Amino acid sequence: MGSPNHQLDAAVEAVSRQWPGHPRFGIILGTGAGEVANNIDVESAIAYSDIPGFPVSTVIGHKGQFVCGRLAGQPVIAMQGRFHLYEGYSDDQVRLPLALMHALGVEVLFISNAAGGINPRFSSGDLMVLVSHLDLMFRAWHVPEVRTECDRPLVRADAYDRELIDNAMRHARREGFVLHPGVYAGLPGPNYETRAEYRFLRRVGSDVVGMSTVPEVVFAAQLGMRILAFSIVANVANPDVLEPTSGSEVVKAAAVAAPRLCSLVVNAIESMS
Repeated sequence: MGSPNHQLDAAVEAVSRQWPGHPRFGIILGTGAGEVANNIDVESAIAYSDIPGFPVSTVIGHKGQFVCGRLAGQPVIAMQGRFHLYEGYSDDQVRLPLALMHALGVEVLFISNAAGGINPRFSSGDLMVLVSHLDLMFRAWHVPEVRTECDRPLVRADAYDRELIDNAMRHARREGFVLHPGVYAGLPGPNYETRAEYRFLRRVGSDVVGMSTVPEVVFAAQLGMRILAFSIVANVANPDVLEPTSGSEVVKAAAVAAPRLCSLVVNAIESMS
């Protein structure tokens, strides 16, 4: 295996050969949200397996390809499927697609995920815009090159772009659908949570819980990207009466919210163009 820089250079070259675009906007589509890619005027679809050094998506609902083209008239690159730490991938492998996007010119990153609802006011199929997160993934931290005078890494505590969040909330009100602002708790997975974990997460301020997004947000913030992230509430847990949840149920619930998610992304792109 080559160095991270060598892997990145090879990945950029492979993508540029198949698509010469210079995207300002990047999109990470989580479980069940891959249908958003159907709204992109596709110029190239590049399988991860065709990119040197790239991992392969193994999770249900993740096609495992970059979709490159135009959305709302602007060049975009979208990940139709992401990589999770619980699949056995390292932090470097999870970060590689973001480094690739940044190298291609991406300045604004849209992230989606399917998450379990903790807030009892939420319903299955609702959308939540992330205003903050709890990082409970307990992994080795990537130390950025930029450091403070106290020799501590500079970390943006809340990397989510306030202007983009406010714009998304206004758009949801205009269009008449529910968009909750809330806090995402990131756990390593792959198992769903116990009733004790649900109670703990709600008590410490979480509204939804999932197994992705946080490593991506942390690294994208280090790269200087503006970030707008959404959770599709796949189900809402009642700690007193926990019911089994399957991956197919999560995909089904997420697909219901996909049109509203696409509407939010398109509105953000149009407002920034």
